[in-house]
Amino acid sequence: MRRIASVLFVSLVVAPVALAADGQAPEIERKVAPPQAVGAAHTLRQIPEACARIEGVFTGQAEPPYRFTVMQTSPGCQPRARLVNADEVRPDPDDGWLLNDVVRIPSAACPSQQAVARIWRKPATASLQTDAQGRARIYLDEARAQAEAGQVPQPALYAAQLRVEGDSCD
Repeated sequence: MRRIASVLFVSLVVAPVALAADGQAPEIERKVAPPQAVGAAHTLRQIPEACARIEGVFTGQAEPPYRFTVMQTSPGCQPRARLVNADEVRPDPDDGWLLNDVVRIPSAACPSQQAVARIWRKPATASLQTDAQGRARIYLDEARAQAEAGQVPQPALYAAQLRVEGDSCD
């Protein structure tokens, strides 16, 4: 019994340290969301910088058990970042990607199953400098010269990975 307690203690203490050492601890800490019913659309995460909202729904089917779509938040929104497909860009901490958020949403109909969204963020390559008035100004001639020199700053990127974890309740 004492050995099990010491193993449990070591795993509880060492696991967070190992997680942080890998750079995998999310920037945003959040609790598991309330269970969602089959067919009820819900928001997984909003990304205001990308003018995007990720909406999901449990389908109640074996394939796919969960479906999500990316919606534009408003027609007049001007994005300051891009939301890209994580399966295409393959976010990696070694390439500058940061694990921003992990959202867990359990199914009300099947408690052993949950949708897990991992949101990755890659900061912009260059930030805009502000002038004495605190405003970022972009001058056409300077921007054109930078573009010709191949020094176009890249906007911040967000990538969303969605997986269904747990056993199905068929």
